[in-house]
Amino acid sequence: MTKPIIWIDADACPKVIKEVIYSISARLQLEVIMVANSSMFTPHSPLIKLIKVNAGADVADNYIVEHVCENDIVITADIPLAAFIVEKNAIALNVRGEVYTEENVRERLSMRDFMKELRDSTGMAIGGPETFGPKDKEKFTNSINRILEKKLSASKRPVQK
Repeated sequence: MTKPIIWIDADACPKVIKEVIYSISARLQLEVIMVANSSMFTPHSPLIKLIKVNAGADVADNYIVEHVCENDIVITADIPLAAFIVEKNAIALNVRGEVYTEENVRERLSMRDFMKELRDSTGMAIGGPETFGPKDKEKFTNSINRILEKKLSASKRPVQK
């Protein structure tokens, strides 16, 4: 099994999460591919690449879906993108450290659609997610480290005959 690539849906990813991933990349020698509609800072490292895609709805998401492999990890807060990643048997992880699964991604898509319908039909303003804080960074760091520990230890096991 090859090492996973960490993909970042980079336009909306908090800087602090990107920094955690850069550190993990350097420590574990993992490739990181950031996909964004805009230019942004990336550290000088042969392991970290920025793919700048054209502006437009879902252009970055579509790029990630087309190129992600089963062993990869995708960091995203975008629920429809997470659903596609789960379908491809890769891991989708949000910036608060929650792993998307078949069950919870369907539930979140339904809730997202319901809230959109509610906003559209009533004009009601519904608040967004809570402010991102230090506990969220800690949860994310712990979660991605657990995932990578499991993936990397599995890749070192001898093949069963």
